[in-house]
Formats: sequence, structure tokens, C-alpha cells
Amino acid sequence: MKSGHRGSAVEKNESNNEPAVPAQARLLPIGVFDSGVGGLTVLRALRRQLPSEQFVYLGDTARLPYGTKSAHSVRRYSVQAAEVLVRRGIKCLIVACNTASSVALEDLRDRYAPLPVVGVIVPGSEAACQATRTGHIAVIATEGTIRGGAYQREIARRASTNVVRAQACSLFVALAEEGWTDGAIAEAVARRYLNELFEADPRIDTLLLGCTHFPVLIEPLRRVVPAGVSIVDSAWTTAAYVEQDLRDRGLARSSGAGAIDLLATDGAERFARVGSRFLGEEFGAEQVEIVDLKEIA
Repeated sequence: MKSGHRGSAVEKNESNNEPAVPAQARLLPIGVFDSGVGGLTVLRALRRQLPSEQFVYLGDTARLPYGTKSAHSVRRYSVQAAEVLVRRGIKCLIVACNTASSVALEDLRDRYAPLPVVGVIVPGSEAACQATRTGHIAVIATEGTIRGGAYQREIARRASTNVVRAQACSLFVALAEEGWTDGAIAEAVARRYLNELFEADPRIDTLLLGCTHFPVLIEPLRRVVPAGVSIVDSAWTTAAYVEQDLRDRGLARSSGAGAIDLLATDGAERFARVGSRFLGEEFGAEQVEIVDLKEIA
């Protein structure tokens, strides 16, 4: 498989302990994909963490959401999305979709090795475990992610004494995409979902946002959670994880102006309208390239 690392002379960095990498590898973009616009919160965090990097983002808007699909379909869709990005030449692949991260991550790593492939579940789980003092952690996500149990398993793997309570908050996705991210309605929905969670376990001191849509609802969430509860955003923890991984591999860019290319599989107008809120900056439909994943074997 093409990884974008071919055909360059090896450049040795004599000034530090960074590993030797192909001379042009650092200049390649980072590929990011999600089932839709939610992963733009991850891209937003990545751009702030890595301002000199180039990014290519693909939202599979024609087939969202992945959370309602079978594991077989999610693996197939994930490979098709990844293949589009890999063929363009990337130095790292970010799976900015919780469902794809839980179902397809190892398949993608096997297929595209040695290309670094990073999901959102491990960084988020790691950060939640570091944040908690009581060992009682709440995870909120879509129904598919909660049902799959990836966060629960990952948190328990780090400490068997951790107690994890998981809550599906499917209405948060609709609120986020409609732009109802603050105000009385958003707060009422957040209270309806979370009050029962914290009443069931008052020792919960960490809330992990296990869906890329949820960071745009951070304000009502902060007002609803009890005092002293840490909110862990997997978008920002993933960005920090990627930065460190690229530095460890000698692939990080240290200078230059960052930029993004935006791809979607359907609905450029809606992708731009909704996606601008998730990315935190305006972009137009003319900046979105439509690609057809069905053409990818």
C-alpha cells in the first residue's frame, strides 16, 4: 500500500536524538477521517496543537452515522476512507471517529504499516485515567460506541479497580448539528442525561466525552456536572498524543504555515454550514471537494 513515504533519500538529524526519516516525510500532510462533521472538533484541536502542519480531512457524509452500521460495514467504509487519504500521500492517519476507532483501528494499522494510525479511544481513556482521583469515571457517547464497550474496556485495562459508568446521549448529536449548543434546551437535555448518571454514583469525578460531536456542547455540560468533576475531551487528548507521537518519530514540522484540504462524500453545502461550527471557523461549500468512496476497492 502507498504510505506517502516512498522515493526520498534518508535524512539523518545529527543535532538531536530524533530518528532518521525520509527527507520529505515531514512535509507530508496528516490525514484525518470521520463519518461526518464531528471529527472536525479533532481537526480543530490538531490545528491548534500543530499549527505548522498540513491536514487533509475526509467526512463520509453520504454514509453517516457509522454507529448504526454493522462492524463489517464500518471496517469496509473505514478502509475506503483511509485509502483516499493514503493515496494522496500522508505521514499519519487519524481515525477521528469513535465507532471506527473501536472497530477498524487494528485493521487499518495492519493494512498501512508502517504508517502511524491513531484513534481517539486510547488517548481519551488514558487522559481520563490520569484525571480521576476516585477511580470512578463516566463516559458519554453515542449508543453504538457505548454498546461496543471500547472505552469501558480501555479504562478497565489501565486499572482493574476503575469503576466506569457509561451513558448513551444520542440527542447531543442532533443538538450539535442543529447548532443548539447552548441555552435552555441544550442544558435541559444535558441535565436529563447526566443527573441520573451522577445520582447513581456520586463518586464520579471525571466525565469523558466519547463522541466528537460533544465538545461543542461544553458550556451546558459544565453547568450541569457537579462541582469538582473534570471533563476530558478526547479531541484535545488525541491532538496532544499525535504531537508527541510525531515528535518521537521525527515527523513533526517545526515551521511553516498550516493549511487544510476538506473532502466529503456528499452535501458540500451542509458540510460547510454545519462543519464551520465544529471547526471553529467559517468555510464555504466551494472549499469542499466531493469524493466517491464507492470507487475505492
